[in-house]
Amino acid sequence: MKAARIALRTAAPLAGASSRSGLPREVEQFSRFSPSPLSIKQLLDFDVTLKKPVFTEADVLLLEDYKKVPCLNGKCSTNGCERTSFAFLRQELPVRFANILREIDLLPAKLLGTPSVQLVKRWYIQSLMELVEFNHKSPDDQKVLSDFIDTLIRVRNRHHDVVPTMAQGVIEYKDTFKVDPVTNQNIQYFLDRFYMSRISTRMLMNQHTLLFDDKSRSGHPRHIGSIDPCCDVAEVVNDAFESSKLLCDQYYLTSPELKLTQVNGKHPGEPISIVYVPSHLFHMLFELFKNSMRATVEFQEDSPSLSPIEVTVVLGKEDLAIKVSDRGGGVPVRKIEQLFSYMYSTAPRPSMEDDRQTPLALSTDSVEKLPVFNKSASKHYQATSEADDWCVPSKGPKDVSKQSAAL
Repeated sequence: MKAARIALRTAAPLAGASSRSGLPREVEQFSRFSPSPLSIKQLLDFDVTLKKPVFTEADVLLLEDYKKVPCLNGKCSTNGCERTSFAFLRQELPVRFANILREIDLLPAKLLGTPSVQLVKRWYIQSLMELVEFNHKSPDDQKVLSDFIDTLIRVRNRHHDVVPTMAQGVIEYKDTFKVDPVTNQNIQYFLDRFYMSRISTRMLMNQHTLLFDDKSRSGHPRHIGSIDPCCDVAEVVNDAFESSKLLCDQYYLTSPELKLTQVNGKHPGEPISIVYVPSHLFHMLFELFKNSMRATVEFQEDSPSLSPIEVTVVLGKEDLAIKVSDRGGGVPVRKIEQLFSYMYSTAPRPSMEDDRQTPLALSTDSVEKLPVFNKSASKHYQATSEADDWCVPSKGPKDVSKQSAAL
């Protein structure tokens, strides 16, 4: 990795000319390198208020400007930490943007050609090109560090509506063209990786700006950037539930109650806390509670009272599990496989609003899972449609009475 980073840094400046694929040459150049996943512990080590070492010496050697990093042997100034983060992000963010841009270009031509997907592609290219400008600037220049923060904020704001815009592109494609099973699978594969990539880049940008921009520093004093080292899970569950309940009351004039149970397998009887980003956990729970409340109210509309939504939080030796149960009528078995498909929903089409989501991470050793553009990834977009070797069930139960009458 060290050699790859140095090769990237010493490469001749590129003029931004378009390549054969229509992407700037910077995209192809940076996509040759794999993203470098970070652990939560590495992100936590940027707590400048505690004056802890940012990285161990082994960690810093992975960075290009390791000779300039004054964060070894427990000596770490605020400016030093910012310079370390700058040195890493000015290389890492273009690599992550370039990898996912190469995959965007592998989407079906008709989906790639939709106005919404083209807009997302332009956003990513513009952001990458703005970040590349810092490649050969000195981390010792305070104005460079300040300009970098302004650029990160501008990039983050530009990408604010990436999720609904990409979703709109998929809707446009689905409404205009017939989507075969193979294409649906390819789109599913891409969106999983695309949204995961977005979460990772947004997390890195948020951490840098929250830690090193005086104007962005806010929130709980215990937080390290956006991470809470002692996130109270029950508190987040209750906050998310109350926010969902408010919407449910406004729309349906009623709402179910919450029944919360905690099982702490590591420290029985104690409240459950984890190292996590509270806003991410809140958003996931908020979306689940909205679905659960909608199903409960609509299924029990003729009942004198609504059954409570039951939430069980269990902390084991390695993992945290959150189970949400309701009496909302359930889902037919024939639709189970569709539940996690981006092309399927039982709810009305959502408005253009921001969407943030992330997988649960419990241990400080948890490391990012990042998409990498390579030959294996390319093969997922090259599959051809073949005859299904399973019978395809109908969209709904057959009307046997009509079939009998025809006979």
